[in-house]
Amino acid sequence: MRRSLPSTPDKSPFQSSNLGDLGVVRSLVPYIWPRDSLETRLRVVAAMLLLIGAKVANLFIPIFYKQAIDALTPGMAAGGVGASGGANAVLTIPLGLILAYGLARVVSLVFAELRDAVFATVAQRTIRRVALSVFRHLHGLSLRFHLERQTGGLTRSLERGTRAIEALLRYTLFSIVPTLVEIALVCGVLWSLFSGWFALATFVTVAGYILYTFFVSEWRIKFRRLMNDTDSTANTKAIDSLLNFETVKYFGNEEHEARRYDSALQSYEKAAVRSQQSLSLLNVGQSAIISVGLAVVMGMAANGIVQGTMSLGDFVLVNTYLLQLYQPLNFFGVVYREIKQSLTDIESLVTLLGVDREVADAPGAPALAVDGAELRFEGVEFGYDPRRPILKGVSFTVPAGKTVAIVGPSGAGKSTISRLLFRFYDVNAGRILIDGQNIRDVTQTSLRGAIGIVPQDTVLFNDTVFYNIAYGRAGASPAEVEQAARLAHIHEFVMGLPDGYQTMVGERGLKLSGGEKQRVAIARTILKNPAILLFDEATSALDTHTEREIQANLREVSRGRTTLVIAHRLSTVIDADEILVLDGGRVIERGRHAELLAAGGAYAALWTRQQDASQGVVPVAEALPEVVAM
Repeated sequence: MRRSLPSTPDKSPFQSSNLGDLGVVRSLVPYIWPRDSLETRLRVVAAMLLLIGAKVANLFIPIFYKQAIDALTPGMAAGGVGASGGANAVLTIPLGLILAYGLARVVSLVFAELRDAVFATVAQRTIRRVALSVFRHLHGLSLRFHLERQTGGLTRSLERGTRAIEALLRYTLFSIVPTLVEIALVCGVLWSLFSGWFALATFVTVAGYILYTFFVSEWRIKFRRLMNDTDSTANTKAIDSLLNFETVKYFGNEEHEARRYDSALQSYEKAAVRSQQSLSLLNVGQSAIISVGLAVVMGMAANGIVQGTMSLGDFVLVNTYLLQLYQPLNFFGVVYREIKQSLTDIESLVTLLGVDREVADAPGAPALAVDGAELRFEGVEFGYDPRRPILKGVSFTVPAGKTVAIVGPSGAGKSTISRLLFRFYDVNAGRILIDGQNIRDVTQTSLRGAIGIVPQDTVLFNDTVFYNIAYGRAGASPAEVEQAARLAHIHEFVMGLPDGYQTMVGERGLKLSGGEKQRVAIARTILKNPAILLFDEATSALDTHTEREIQANLREVSRGRTTLVIAHRLSTVIDADEILVLDGGRVIERGRHAELLAAGGAYAALWTRQQDASQGVVPVAEALPEVVAM
């Protein structure tokens, strides 16, 4: 009977932090009001002026409406309560008022549309700049972050965060602020035209509505955060499972993956239900407050008409103001919720910007000056975890134009050397020098520009063959790309494809074989034309025939260049100028191939084992003891 596999914790490194709403807003201010863009700031100012113009025009709409009603009411044409007027006044005065009413509505609408048109550039430019900043920051983070990341949660945070920026700007600047301004204006008009009681009743209703919305929304925001976290977790598990589709099939774990995904979806379902229930509670309370306030103010206006202190037009004016006010106020609840949700979504995005780079250029660091490209490791110590050191005082030199190979068993620290050379991590002790320059003292861009790598697992972009080769040097011409392909002995193969260099290689280059991908990687490195070459077990995953062909290509490419070869198969490094045997994080032997064999040490023993294995001498039981024991 199949046993269920242990589940991994539902934890994402991109869960919301405690940055706070003000912290999120402050982080966006430099993008909305950039010091280096006068145009953007002028657009913000123009949008605010248009906003004010729209609200002022909106304020006159009920007044013109009220005056037209009074003019059409018998006995009110002369303009006073209980006054009498002639027929001419009834026929002529409303025409001008009606035109003024219509003009005020048009002006309000035009100003609002102009405001949106002017501010659209600001909003989209802010989104672009924030997204670009996050994208650049992610590429500036250390390899440690990217090894620990969960791609699904990361992409979902980016997607939600950038989308939320536009919503936050739109709702805050064009809904909340205008509504508050309009509330103040309406209260002032009601106070001046009628009495303070009308203004007080309106203010109390609005204040009660806003406070209720604020407190209930603050209470329910935890449900939104929980929805975001569970949504990221579910998305991460789905993407991780689909990326490992073949592994799932190999072990028949489709149902296990479905259970893991369903477990995450159940968590999201519970959070979504609680969020909706709390939303219903919020909506009911908001409607009750608005209904009570509207009834009180309308009752006061009706009483004024009965007592003869207010006209029918006044009643309509009060009603129109309240409806005009409560309409955006009623939307205020939705707006506030959207703002809170947007702030929560942006918080995750801003949190990414706060992740420490770990590996950063020193202030004023110069570019690497390459003169021969001698590479030297001096007493290098390093460990991914301080409790588990990987390299323990490693020292060696790769003279300019020479080839040095590093061999040893798995886990000896060979690939760690390549990561330190590219400065994906900084050493804990010791130093790495290129032409006498400590790589920690120069810019990372110039350092990596001087090194070319052909890795064991070449991952290609889901683009054309041309794009993947040209990636070695931005702006390379088609002729240069084809020349690099010829030197890598892949040009003929590419020309035999139906679409030639425009052939799509598929996600991670899965449409190409291992050898073809390696040749693309070699062509890419040739095009880069680096001073130092690094081959990190570049042929260990290939069959023997392909390996020999690729090895011949690599020898051509590395001729006359400073080359560091990290290898598991000793047969691929017998021509190296020096071979280092790494074990337990230390160099235990060094010398040329023949010298090491003659010494009869660890290298000779490893050579013998590999030669016997290649000739089929090693018994299966000895080669796979764990499998036989099961």
